[in-house]
Amino acid sequence: MALPLNQLPKEIVREVRSRKWLALLLFAVVSFSVLAAGFVWPYKYQSEVVIFVDDRNIIQPLMEGRAVATEVSEKVSAARELLGTRSVLEGIATDTEIFGDSAANLPPEQLEERINGLKYSLSVAQRGDNYFSIGYSSSSALKTFRVAQKLGQAFIEENARRKREESRSAYDFIDKQVKSYEQQIGQVEERLKQFLSENVDGTESDANARLSNLQSRLELAQLEKEELETRAQSFERELSGVSRTLRQGRTVDAYQERINSMEEQLDSLRLRYHDTYPDIVILREQLEELRKQRARALEDQELSGGGGGNESVPNPVYQEVRSKLVTTSTDLETVETRISSIQRLIAEQKKRMERIQENKAQYSELTRDMEVNKEIYNDLLQRREKARVSMHLDIEGQGLSYKITEAAQYPTSPTGPKFSMFALAGLLLGAVAPFGAIAGLLQVDPRIRSREQLEDVLDIPVLEHLPEVRTPFEKRRDRKVTVAVSVMAVLVAAAYVAVALASVFGVI
Repeated sequence: MALPLNQLPKEIVREVRSRKWLALLLFAVVSFSVLAAGFVWPYKYQSEVVIFVDDRNIIQPLMEGRAVATEVSEKVSAARELLGTRSVLEGIATDTEIFGDSAANLPPEQLEERINGLKYSLSVAQRGDNYFSIGYSSSSALKTFRVAQKLGQAFIEENARRKREESRSAYDFIDKQVKSYEQQIGQVEERLKQFLSENVDGTESDANARLSNLQSRLELAQLEKEELETRAQSFERELSGVSRTLRQGRTVDAYQERINSMEEQLDSLRLRYHDTYPDIVILREQLEELRKQRARALEDQELSGGGGGNESVPNPVYQEVRSKLVTTSTDLETVETRISSIQRLIAEQKKRMERIQENKAQYSELTRDMEVNKEIYNDLLQRREKARVSMHLDIEGQGLSYKITEAAQYPTSPTGPKFSMFALAGLLLGAVAPFGAIAGLLQVDPRIRSREQLEDVLDIPVLEHLPEVRTPFEKRRDRKVTVAVSVMAVLVAAAYVAVALASVFGVI
C-alpha cells in the first residue's frame, strides 16, 4: 500500500533512525563499490589528426576548362571508407613501430582481431566545410598517439595514390578510345577511297550540269536542223523551176523567165515573212546573181552577132542551185548525226544519273560515318589532353589535396569519467543510498503507517492516534547507538577520502 507523499519524508527519517547500523552498512558498501569501480574502470586515451581539404588553390582558376581536378564528395564518409579498407588497416596492424617486432609475423586469427579492433576504435568527424578529424582511442596513451599519427599519414598517402591511379586510368581509357577511333576513321577513309575509285561518275551536281549542257546543245542542233531543212526545201523548189540546159538562141529569154519566177516567189514570201527571213535573203541574192548573168549573156550575144541558136548547153544557174542544195543536204546530215550523238550522250548521262542516285545513299552513309567519327575523335582528343593535364596535376599534387593542419598530440589524460569523478560520485551515492532504499521499501510495504492510509482504505474515521512512547532506558540506548553510528560513519568517510586521495596523488 503506497504511502501518501506528505508522510513519506517523516517515515523515511523514522525508518533510518530505527535501522542506523543497516543504513551505515549500506553507505559503506555503496561508497566503496563506486570507488572500486573507479579503480577498475578501463580508461581510454584519444588522439586525433585534423586535416584540411585544399580545393581552392591557385592552380584551379588557372587550369579551369583545361583540366579536371579530382573531387571528393562527402569527405567524411569518403575518408571513413578509405581508412576502413583492409589494405590501410593491415598496414597499420603489422607496423613494427607501433606493435613491436612480432607484428610482422602475426597469425591470421590475431591479425584479424587486431584489424577489427583498429576499425572499431578509429573515428572520423566533420570539422567545418573544409576540415575533418581522424581520431583513435585505446587504453595505451603511446599506442593511441602512434596509431593516430599513422592513420593521418596513411590517409594522405592512400588518397594521393588513388587520385593518381584514377587520373592514370582515365587517361589510359580515353587514349584507347582515341586510338580505336583513329583505326575506325582510317577504315572509313579506305572504304570511301575505294568507293570513289570504283564509281567515277562524279557527283550529282556535275551530272546535272553536264545533262543541262547536252540538252542545250541538242536544242541548238535541232534549231539548226530546222533551218537547214527549210533551206533545202527552198533550193529544191528553186531547182524544180530551173532547166538543166539552155539553148543559146534563147539564153536571154531563159534568164528573164527565171528572174520572173524568182521575183514571184520573193513577192509570195514577203507577204508572209520579214525581209530578214533566210529564204527571202537567199532569193534576193540569187536574183541579183541572175541579173548579172543575164547582163553578161546579153553582152556575149551582141559580140557574137546576135542570132539565137538551138544548141543546148548546161544551165549554170541549175548547177549553182544544185551545188548549194547538195551542200545544204550534207550540212543537214551532219546536224542529224550530231543530234543523234547528243541524244545518245543524253541517254548515257541519264543512266549515269541513275547510277549516281543509286550510289548516293552509300556515299552519304560513308561521309556520315566519317563526319560522326571525326567529331567524336576531335572531342576525344580534347578530353585526352585534359586528362593528361589532370593526371600531371594529381602527380604534382596541385589538384584537390589534403594537408595536416594539426598533427596527433600525445594524450596526457584519459577521456570519459576520471577517478575523481568516481570518488565524488561514490561518496554522494553512499549518502543517498539508505534514504533511497527506504523510500522504495515504503512504497511496496503493505503495512499501514498513518491514519490517512487507514481512513482511505477502510473508509472509517479515526478518532484518536496514540503516539509512540519510549522509556528513559530506550532513549539512552538510542543515543548511544546514534553516537556509535556517527563515529563509524565519520571513520568510514575518512577512510574513503584517504583511499581516494592516495589514488589521486599516485600513492596507491
